[in-house]
Amino acid sequence: MAITLENVGIAVRDLEATIAFFTDLGLTGLGRDTISGSWADTAVGLDGNHARIALLQTPDGQGRLELFEYLHPEAIETAPTRPHEIGMHRVAFSVDDLEEALEIAARHDCHPLRGVADYQGIYRLTYLRGPSGILVMLAQDMTKA
Repeated sequence: MAITLENVGIAVRDLEATIAFFTDLGLTGLGRDTISGSWADTAVGLDGNHARIALLQTPDGQGRLELFEYLHPEAIETAPTRPHEIGMHRVAFSVDDLEEALEIAARHDCHPLRGVADYQGIYRLTYLRGPSGILVMLAQDMTKA
């Protein structure tokens, strides 16, 4: 059986702000829609499922994020996950210029949790909180510099 990763889905409180954050980092929009109906109820497992969605893609075409903002049922705020908690952990991106990526993130009021780490001179990386508390890892491969 062949299998490929289609996308990572993330529920957000503000679709427009989240799209702006990820497109400023370099992802591109593939499309938007509003979904509802019995097929959506069945697929997702929620009665009355109604959401605005956007599909974004990394510049290399290999990674996709599906962002969704629930209209019904009402979205439930939860505490953002912490790095050691079980469950959806983070979305990670390789960047060619970590400082530039951090400047872009800062324009969205998103900053490293603790700073930038150096992993054996191979990677410079950090975790930050993106829109809706999404944990985002940014990493620069220093062997490609």
